Amino acid sequence: MGVEELEIETPRGLARVRVSLPSGAVTSVLVLGHGAGGGVDAPDLAAVHDVAVAGGVQVVLVTQPYRVAGRRAPAPAGHLDEAWVTVVRALGVRNKPLIVGGRSSGARVACRTAAELGASGVLALAFPLHPPGKPDRSRAGELPVGVPALVLNGDRDAFGVPESSGTVEVVVRPGATHDLRKDVKGTAALAVEWMRTHGWAR
Repeated sequence: MGVEELEIETPRGLARVRVSLPSGAVTSVLVLGHGAGGGVDAPDLAAVHDVAVAGGVQVVLVTQPYRVAGRRAPAPAGHLDEAWVTVVRALGVRNKPLIVGGRSSGARVACRTAAELGASGVLALAFPLHPPGKPDRSRAGELPVGVPALVLNGDRDAFGVPESSGTVEVVVRPGATHDLRKDVKGTAALAVEWMRTHGWAR
């Protein structure tokens, strides 16, 4: 496996990108974003990264400009989306399926921008359906329409769990909270098996 660190200038500041190439042919490109106050080394992202690369997937981990600048409070949604779209387009993915995803806030960004980026699929880890204790403020409308998507959420997630609908498949992880730390390897295996069923991993 080869790893390359890049910095990409966006309208919202400098983003940091880590690109991991598998050994052998690349089957697809999976671009993942982090949660609001976390980073790309979160346990669930790290586990998906490892299993996907082993399955022939080029994995790109994106650190948003506000985190590169040292801030923990997330930028507004529009700023996150703008920086994300700039980074993904700068990667210049051609002739390979593009799958976008991430955990929590990063999952929301990927869902909102999937159609604009022409993504083949969306992988959402711990999609935050609503703020804790506020189920009336649903974000279900952000889930992609017409694009295959896998949502992996814990059944004890205080941010709620979306329902499967259309092309969106929701798999609930028993005993897991929002951080998806419980059986993180099992969660990663489910993610890559879903990619495999679409021909995006080997």
